Amino acid sequence: MSIVKDKSLWDSGEKKIQWVKANMPLLYGLEKEFSSEKPFQGLRIALSVHLEAKTAHLCRVLAAGGAQMYVTGSNPLSTQDDVAAALERDGMNVFAIHGVDGEEYFSHLRKVIEAQPHIIIDDGGDLVNIIHNEYPQFTDGVLGGCEETTTGIIRLKAMEREGKLKFPMMAVNNAECKYLFDNRYGTGQSVWNGINRTTNLVVAGKKVVVAGYGWCGKGVAMRAKGLGAEVIVTEINPIRAMEAKMEGFTVLPMEQAAKLGDFFITVTGCKGVITEKDIKNMKDGAILCNAGHFNVEISIDDLEKNAVRVYERRQNITGYEMPDGRCINLLAQGRLVNLAAGDGHPAEIMDMSFAIQALSAKYIAENREKLKTGVNYVPAEIDKNVAMRKLDCWGISIDKLTPEQEKYINSWNV
Repeated sequence: MSIVKDKSLWDSGEKKIQWVKANMPLLYGLEKEFSSEKPFQGLRIALSVHLEAKTAHLCRVLAAGGAQMYVTGSNPLSTQDDVAAALERDGMNVFAIHGVDGEEYFSHLRKVIEAQPHIIIDDGGDLVNIIHNEYPQFTDGVLGGCEETTTGIIRLKAMEREGKLKFPMMAVNNAECKYLFDNRYGTGQSVWNGINRTTNLVVAGKKVVVAGYGWCGKGVAMRAKGLGAEVIVTEINPIRAMEAKMEGFTVLPMEQAAKLGDFFITVTGCKGVITEKDIKNMKDGAILCNAGHFNVEISIDDLEKNAVRVYERRQNITGYEMPDGRCINLLAQGRLVNLAAGDGHPAEIMDMSFAIQALSAKYIAENREKLKTGVNYVPAEIDKNVAMRKLDCWGISIDKLTPEQEKYINSWNV
Protein backbone atom coordinates (compact mmCIF):
# COMPACT_ATOMS: atom_id res chain seq x y z
CA MET A 1 0.00 0.00 0.00
CA SER A 2 1.65 3.22 -1.16
CA ILE A 3 1.78 6.44 0.83
CA VAL A 4 1.67 9.54 -1.38
CA LYS A 5 0.13 12.94 -0.84
CA ASP A 6 -2.46 12.95 -3.63
CA LYS A 7 -2.83 10.27 -6.31
CA SER A 8 -4.72 12.69 -8.56
CA LEU A 9 -1.49 14.67 -9.14
CA TRP A 10 -0.14 11.94 -11.43
CA ASP A 11 -0.72 13.81 -14.71
CA SER A 12 1.58 16.67 -13.74
CA GLY A 13 4.21 14.17 -12.65
CA GLU A 14 3.86 12.21 -15.88
CA LYS A 15 4.58 15.32 -17.93
CA LYS A 16 7.76 15.92 -15.94
CA ILE A 17 8.89 12.32 -16.42
CA GLN A 18 8.24 12.40 -20.15
CA TRP A 19 10.24 15.64 -20.46
CA VAL A 20 13.34 14.20 -18.80
CA LYS A 21 12.93 10.90 -20.67
CA ALA A 22 13.25 12.80 -23.94
CA ASN A 23 16.59 14.13 -22.70
CA MET A 24 17.99 10.93 -21.16
CA PRO A 25 18.92 8.72 -24.12
CA LEU A 26 21.16 6.36 -22.14
CA LEU A 27 18.33 5.32 -19.83
CA TYR A 28 15.99 5.11 -22.82
CA GLY A 29 18.34 2.61 -24.45
CA LEU A 30 18.77 0.63 -21.23
CA GLU A 31 15.00 0.48 -20.77
CA LYS A 32 14.67 -1.26 -24.13
CA GLU A 33 17.49 -3.67 -23.32
CA PHE A 34 16.18 -4.45 -19.84
CA SER A 35 12.67 -5.03 -21.19
CA SER A 36 14.09 -7.80 -23.34
CA GLU A 37 16.67 -9.27 -20.94
CA LYS A 38 14.73 -8.99 -17.63
CA PRO A 39 17.87 -8.97 -15.41
CA PHE A 40 15.83 -8.23 -12.28
CA GLN A 41 13.05 -10.76 -12.77
CA GLY A 42 11.82 -11.92 -9.37
CA LEU A 43 13.92 -9.37 -7.46
CA ARG A 44 12.78 -6.62 -5.12
CA ILE A 45 14.65 -3.31 -5.32
CA ALA A 46 14.47 -0.74 -2.52
CA LEU A 47 15.37 2.73 -3.76
CA SER A 48 15.91 5.92 -1.78
CA VAL A 49 17.02 8.76 -4.07
CA HIS A 50 15.73 12.33 -4.40
CA LEU A 51 12.26 11.59 -5.71
CA GLU A 52 11.83 13.80 -8.74
CA ALA A 53 11.32 13.12 -12.45
CA LYS A 54 14.81 11.82 -13.32
CA THR A 55 14.70 9.34 -10.45
CA ALA A 56 11.24 8.25 -11.57
CA HIS A 57 12.64 7.47 -15.01
CA LEU A 58 15.34 5.29 -13.38
CA CYS A 59 12.62 3.48 -11.42
CA ARG A 60 10.76 2.71 -14.64
CA VAL A 61 13.92 1.41 -16.27
CA LEU A 62 14.52 -0.98 -13.36
CA ALA A 63 10.88 -2.03 -13.39
CA ALA A 64 11.15 -2.73 -17.12
CA GLY A 65 13.93 -5.16 -16.19
CA GLY A 66 11.51 -7.13 -14.04
CA ALA A 67 12.15 -5.53 -10.66
CA GLN A 68 9.43 -5.09 -8.08
CA MET A 69 10.09 -1.51 -6.98
CA TYR A 70 9.83 -0.08 -3.47
CA VAL A 71 10.51 3.64 -3.70
CA THR A 72 11.03 6.51 -1.29
CA GLY A 73 12.89 9.82 -1.25
CA SER A 74 16.27 10.64 0.28
CA ASN A 75 15.27 14.12 1.45
CA PRO A 76 11.74 15.27 2.39
CA LEU A 77 12.19 18.66 0.72
CA SER A 78 13.26 17.20 -2.63
CA THR A 79 10.30 14.85 -3.02
CA GLN A 80 7.87 16.00 -5.71
CA ASP A 81 4.36 14.79 -4.88
CA ASP A 82 3.15 14.71 -8.48
CA VAL A 83 6.07 12.51 -9.52
CA ALA A 84 5.42 10.16 -6.59
CA ALA A 85 1.78 9.93 -7.70
CA ALA A 86 2.84 9.04 -11.26
CA LEU A 87 4.97 6.14 -10.01
CA GLU A 88 2.19 4.96 -7.73
CA ARG A 89 -0.11 4.91 -10.75
CA ASP A 90 2.43 2.61 -12.45
CA GLY A 91 1.78 0.10 -9.70
CA MET A 92 5.03 0.71 -7.83
CA ASN A 93 5.17 0.77 -4.04
CA VAL A 94 5.84 4.42 -3.24
CA PHE A 95 6.29 5.93 0.22
CA ALA A 96 7.12 9.62 -0.06
CA ILE A 97 5.49 12.97 0.70
CA HIS A 98 7.09 16.39 0.32
CA GLY A 99 7.87 18.28 3.50
CA VAL A 100 7.23 15.56 6.10
CA ASP A 101 9.01 15.77 9.45
CA GLY A 102 11.93 13.55 10.38
CA GLU A 103 9.82 10.89 12.07
CA GLU A 104 7.58 10.36 9.04
CA TYR A 105 10.55 10.51 6.66
CA PHE A 106 12.22 7.63 8.47
CA SER A 107 8.94 5.70 8.61
CA HIS A 108 8.89 5.82 4.80
CA LEU A 109 12.46 4.53 4.66
CA ARG A 110 11.45 1.65 6.92
CA LYS A 111 8.56 0.78 4.60
CA VAL A 112 10.88 0.01 1.70
CA ILE A 113 13.22 -2.00 3.95
CA GLU A 114 10.30 -4.02 5.31
CA ALA A 115 9.81 -5.33 1.76
CA GLN A 116 13.01 -7.35 2.36
CA PRO A 117 14.83 -6.12 -0.73
CA HIS A 118 17.36 -8.07 -2.77
CA ILE A 119 19.05 -4.90 -4.08
CA ILE A 120 19.32 -1.49 -2.41
CA ILE A 121 19.87 1.79 -4.28
CA ASP A 122 20.79 4.41 -1.72
CA ASP A 123 21.58 8.13 -1.64
CA GLY A 124 23.39 9.13 1.52
CA GLY A 125 23.36 5.77 3.26
CA ASP A 126 20.09 5.96 5.19
CA LEU A 127 18.65 2.69 3.84
CA VAL A 128 21.85 0.78 4.56
CA ASN A 129 22.03 2.28 8.03
CA ILE A 130 18.44 1.35 8.85
CA ILE A 131 18.61 -2.23 7.61
CA HIS A 132 21.76 -2.88 9.66
CA ASN A 133 20.53 -1.18 12.84
CA GLU A 134 16.82 -2.02 12.83
CA TYR A 135 16.33 -5.00 10.48
CA PRO A 136 19.54 -7.06 10.70
CA GLN A 137 17.49 -10.20 10.00
CA PHE A 138 17.01 -8.96 6.41
CA THR A 139 20.69 -8.41 5.57
CA ASP A 140 21.31 -12.02 4.50
CA GLY A 141 18.75 -11.62 1.73
CA VAL A 142 20.46 -8.57 0.21
CA LEU A 143 22.52 -9.44 -2.87
CA GLY A 144 24.10 -6.00 -2.80
CA GLY A 145 23.47 -2.32 -3.28
CA CYS A 146 24.56 0.90 -4.96
CA GLU A 147 25.48 4.19 -3.26
CA GLU A 148 25.05 7.45 -5.15
CA THR A 149 26.87 10.04 -3.04
CA THR A 150 30.21 11.02 -1.55
CA THR A 151 28.59 11.24 1.89
CA GLY A 152 27.13 7.76 1.53
CA ILE A 153 30.49 6.28 0.52
CA ILE A 154 32.11 7.86 3.59
CA ARG A 155 29.49 6.19 5.80
CA LEU A 156 29.91 2.85 4.04
CA LYS A 157 33.68 2.88 4.42
CA ALA A 158 33.28 3.65 8.13
CA MET A 159 30.96 0.64 8.46
CA GLU A 160 33.42 -1.51 6.51
CA ARG A 161 36.33 -0.49 8.74
CA GLU A 162 34.34 -1.49 11.81
CA GLY A 163 33.28 -4.80 10.26
CA LYS A 164 29.61 -3.74 10.30
CA LEU A 165 28.75 -3.83 6.60
CA LYS A 166 27.09 -7.19 5.90
CA PHE A 167 26.68 -7.20 2.12
CA PRO A 168 28.38 -5.77 -0.99
CA MET A 169 27.84 -2.12 -1.88
CA MET A 170 28.89 -0.64 -5.22
CA ALA A 171 30.55 2.78 -4.89
CA VAL A 172 28.62 4.34 -7.78
CA ASN A 173 29.74 7.82 -6.73
CA ASN A 174 33.36 6.84 -7.37
CA ALA A 175 32.78 5.81 -10.99
CA GLU A 176 34.44 8.28 -13.35
CA CYS A 177 31.25 8.77 -15.38
CA LYS A 178 29.59 9.81 -12.13
CA TYR A 179 31.86 12.09 -10.14
CA LEU A 180 33.67 13.76 -13.03
CA PHE A 181 30.36 14.91 -14.52
CA ASP A 182 27.56 14.68 -11.93
CA ASN A 183 29.56 16.11 -9.04
CA ARG A 184 31.34 18.80 -11.06
CA TYR A 185 29.02 19.91 -13.88
CA GLY A 186 25.74 18.72 -12.36
CA THR A 187 26.29 20.23 -8.92
CA GLY A 188 27.92 23.33 -10.37
CA GLN A 189 24.91 24.17 -12.51
CA SER A 190 22.08 22.95 -10.29
CA VAL A 191 23.34 24.75 -7.16
CA TRP A 192 23.32 28.08 -8.97
CA ASN A 193 19.96 27.27 -10.57
CA GLY A 194 18.58 26.83 -7.03
CA ILE A 195 20.23 29.97 -5.66
CA ASN A 196 19.27 32.18 -8.58
CA ARG A 197 15.64 31.13 -8.81
CA THR A 198 15.26 31.50 -5.03
CA THR A 199 16.98 34.86 -4.52
CA ASN A 200 16.64 36.54 -7.94
CA LEU A 201 19.82 38.48 -7.14
CA VAL A 202 22.80 39.26 -9.34
CA VAL A 203 25.93 37.18 -8.78
CA ALA A 204 28.35 39.26 -10.86
CA GLY A 205 30.58 41.41 -8.68
CA LYS A 206 29.61 39.57 -5.48
CA LYS A 207 31.99 37.62 -3.25
CA VAL A 208 31.12 33.93 -3.17
CA VAL A 209 32.62 31.70 -0.48
CA VAL A 210 32.75 28.01 -1.42
CA ALA A 211 33.51 25.74 1.53
CA GLY A 212 35.14 22.57 0.22
CA TYR A 213 37.01 22.08 -3.05
CA GLY A 214 36.22 18.49 -3.89
CA TRP A 215 34.58 17.72 -7.23
CA CYS A 216 31.30 19.33 -6.16
CA GLY A 217 33.07 22.40 -4.81
CA LYS A 218 35.11 22.68 -8.00
CA GLY A 219 31.89 22.79 -10.01
CA VAL A 220 30.23 25.37 -7.77
CA ALA A 221 33.32 27.61 -7.82
CA MET A 222 33.70 27.27 -11.60
CA ARG A 223 30.10 28.34 -12.23
CA ALA A 224 30.36 31.21 -9.71
CA LYS A 225 33.41 32.47 -11.60
CA GLY A 226 31.49 32.18 -14.86
CA LEU A 227 28.68 34.29 -13.39
CA GLY A 228 31.18 37.04 -12.62
CA ALA A 229 31.72 36.47 -8.91
CA GLU A 230 34.91 36.89 -6.91
CA VAL A 231 35.39 33.38 -5.51
CA ILE A 232 36.93 32.54 -2.14
CA VAL A 233 37.58 28.88 -1.28
CA THR A 234 37.94 27.46 2.22
CA GLU A 235 39.57 24.06 2.67
CA ILE A 236 41.15 21.71 5.21
CA ASN A 237 43.04 19.70 2.58
CA PRO A 238 46.32 21.39 1.57
CA ILE A 239 46.40 19.74 -1.86
CA ARG A 240 42.89 20.90 -2.72
CA ALA A 241 43.75 24.35 -1.40
CA MET A 242 46.68 24.44 -3.84
CA GLU A 243 44.35 23.38 -6.66
CA ALA A 244 41.98 26.24 -5.83
CA LYS A 245 44.87 28.72 -5.72
CA MET A 246 46.17 27.57 -9.11
CA GLU A 247 42.65 27.87 -10.55
CA GLY A 248 42.82 31.55 -9.69
CA PHE A 249 40.68 31.54 -6.54
CA THR A 250 41.45 33.21 -3.22
CA VAL A 251 42.00 30.66 -0.44
CA LEU A 252 41.24 31.72 3.14
CA PRO A 253 40.20 30.17 6.46
CA MET A 254 36.47 30.48 7.09
CA GLU A 255 37.20 32.88 9.98
CA GLN A 256 38.51 35.42 7.47
CA ALA A 257 36.17 34.55 4.61
CA ALA A 258 33.13 35.04 6.86
CA LYS A 259 33.80 38.79 6.95
CA LEU A 260 33.91 39.10 3.16
CA GLY A 261 31.29 36.85 1.61
CA ASP A 262 27.95 37.80 0.07
CA PHE A 263 27.07 34.17 -0.73
CA PHE A 264 28.26 31.15 1.27
CA ILE A 265 27.92 27.63 -0.15
CA THR A 266 29.00 24.62 1.91
CA VAL A 267 30.02 21.52 -0.07
CA THR A 268 32.11 19.51 2.38
CA GLY A 269 30.12 16.50 3.60
CA CYS A 270 31.13 17.46 7.15
CA LYS A 271 29.31 19.20 10.01
CA GLY A 272 29.79 22.56 11.68
CA VAL A 273 31.43 24.27 8.71
CA ILE A 274 29.68 27.58 9.46
CA THR A 275 29.09 28.18 13.16
CA GLU A 276 28.43 30.95 15.67
CA LYS A 277 31.84 32.62 15.38
CA ASP A 278 31.42 32.89 11.61
CA ILE A 279 27.84 34.12 11.78
CA LYS A 280 28.86 36.95 14.13
CA ASN A 281 31.38 38.17 11.54
CA MET A 282 29.09 38.12 8.49
CA LYS A 283 27.83 41.23 6.78
CA ASP A 284 24.19 42.27 6.71
CA GLY A 285 22.31 40.42 3.98
CA ALA A 286 24.73 37.49 3.70
CA ILE A 287 23.14 34.46 2.02
CA LEU A 288 23.93 30.98 3.32
CA CYS A 289 23.15 27.70 1.60
CA ASN A 290 24.29 24.10 1.62
CA ALA A 291 25.02 21.66 -1.18
CA GLY A 292 26.24 18.81 1.04
CA HIS A 293 23.97 15.81 1.59
CA PHE A 294 22.87 16.49 5.19
CA ASN A 295 21.72 19.79 6.72
CA VAL A 296 24.52 19.87 9.29
CA GLU A 297 27.15 21.94 7.49
CA ILE A 298 25.57 25.26 8.54
CA SER A 299 24.72 25.35 12.25
CA ILE A 300 21.04 26.23 12.29
CA ASP A 301 21.09 25.99 16.10
CA ASP A 302 23.67 28.79 16.21
CA LEU A 303 21.62 30.91 13.83
CA GLU A 304 18.51 30.48 15.96
CA LYS A 305 20.38 30.98 19.23
CA ASN A 306 21.82 34.31 18.13
CA ALA A 307 18.75 35.68 16.34
CA VAL A 308 16.25 38.04 17.94
CA ARG A 309 13.80 37.33 15.15
CA VAL A 310 13.34 34.45 12.69
CA TYR A 311 10.99 34.96 9.78
CA GLU A 312 10.25 33.95 6.19
CA ARG A 313 11.59 36.60 3.85
CA ARG A 314 10.59 34.84 0.66
CA GLN A 315 9.78 31.26 -0.32
CA ASN A 316 12.73 29.09 0.71
CA ILE A 317 14.52 32.02 2.39
CA THR A 318 14.57 32.26 6.19
CA GLY A 319 15.81 35.53 7.70
CA TYR A 320 17.70 35.53 11.02
CA GLU A 321 17.78 39.04 12.47
CA MET A 322 20.74 39.59 14.77
CA PRO A 323 20.77 41.89 17.83
CA ASP A 324 22.77 44.52 15.93
CA GLY A 325 20.17 44.66 13.15
CA ARG A 326 22.02 42.52 10.61
CA CYS A 327 19.95 39.89 8.78
CA ILE A 328 21.54 36.58 7.78
CA ASN A 329 19.59 34.65 5.17
CA LEU A 330 19.41 30.84 4.99
CA LEU A 331 18.15 29.09 1.86
CA ALA A 332 16.05 25.91 1.90
CA GLN A 333 16.44 25.30 5.65
CA GLY A 334 20.09 24.42 5.12
CA ARG A 335 19.19 21.36 3.05
CA LEU A 336 20.48 20.63 -0.45
CA VAL A 337 19.79 23.93 -2.17
CA ASN A 338 19.82 22.45 -5.67
CA LEU A 339 17.00 20.03 -4.82
CA ALA A 340 15.13 21.64 -1.93
CA ALA A 341 14.98 24.92 -3.86
CA GLY A 342 15.35 23.58 -7.40
CA ASP A 343 14.92 20.57 -9.66
CA GLY A 344 18.34 19.03 -9.10
CA HIS A 345 20.92 18.18 -11.72
CA PRO A 346 20.18 18.55 -15.43
CA ALA A 347 18.62 15.52 -17.09
CA GLU A 348 21.58 14.89 -19.40
CA ILE A 349 23.95 14.68 -16.41
CA MET A 350 21.72 12.33 -14.41
CA ASP A 351 21.39 10.20 -17.52
CA MET A 352 25.02 9.18 -17.03
CA SER A 353 24.78 8.79 -13.24
CA PHE A 354 21.62 6.71 -13.41
CA ALA A 355 23.01 4.61 -16.28
CA ILE A 356 25.87 3.74 -13.91
CA GLN A 357 23.27 2.94 -11.23
CA ALA A 358 21.21 0.73 -13.52
CA LEU A 359 24.19 -1.17 -14.93
CA SER A 360 25.69 -1.59 -11.44
CA ALA A 361 22.40 -3.03 -10.18
CA LYS A 362 22.41 -5.40 -13.14
CA TYR A 363 25.99 -6.37 -12.32
CA ILE A 364 24.93 -7.20 -8.75
CA ALA A 365 22.03 -9.33 -9.98
CA GLU A 366 24.27 -11.29 -12.34
CA ASN A 367 27.59 -11.40 -10.47
CA ARG A 368 26.80 -11.66 -6.76
CA GLU A 369 29.47 -14.32 -6.23
CA LYS A 370 32.21 -12.01 -7.56
CA LEU A 371 31.49 -9.23 -5.08
CA LYS A 372 33.13 -9.02 -1.68
CA THR A 373 31.17 -8.06 1.40
CA GLY A 374 31.95 -4.37 1.84
CA VAL A 375 32.59 -1.52 -0.56
CA ASN A 376 33.15 -2.53 -4.20
CA TYR A 377 34.19 -0.25 -7.03
CA VAL A 378 32.24 -0.07 -10.27
CA PRO A 379 34.01 -2.21 -12.91
CA ALA A 380 35.92 -0.18 -15.50
CA GLU A 381 33.95 -1.81 -18.29
CA ILE A 382 30.71 -0.28 -16.95
CA ASP A 383 32.31 3.17 -16.90
CA LYS A 384 33.61 2.69 -20.44
CA ASN A 385 30.23 1.34 -21.59
CA VAL A 386 28.45 4.46 -20.32
CA ALA A 387 31.06 6.79 -21.82
CA MET A 388 30.84 5.13 -25.24
CA ARG A 389 27.04 5.25 -25.17
CA LYS A 390 27.18 8.96 -24.33
CA LEU A 391 29.64 9.72 -27.12
CA ASP A 392 27.44 7.80 -29.52
CA CYS A 393 24.45 9.92 -28.50
CA TRP A 394 26.51 13.00 -29.31
CA GLY A 395 27.55 11.56 -32.66
CA ILE A 396 31.21 11.51 -31.60
CA SER A 397 33.65 8.79 -32.60
CA ILE A 398 37.14 8.37 -31.16
CA ASP A 399 40.38 6.68 -32.16
CA LYS A 400 41.37 3.13 -31.26
CA LEU A 401 44.80 1.68 -30.64
CA THR A 402 46.28 -0.41 -33.42
CA PRO A 403 47.55 -3.88 -32.40
CA GLU A 404 51.10 -2.51 -32.57
CA GLN A 405 50.20 0.42 -30.29
CA GLU A 406 48.40 -1.94 -27.91
CA LYS A 407 51.51 -4.08 -27.67
CA TYR A 408 53.76 -1.04 -27.18
CA ILE A 409 51.72 0.62 -24.46
CA ASN A 410 51.46 -2.61 -22.45
CA SER A 411 55.14 -3.51 -22.70
CA TRP A 412 57.97 -2.62 -20.35
CA ASN A 413 60.76 -3.44 -22.76
CA VAL A 414 60.35 -0.73 -25.41
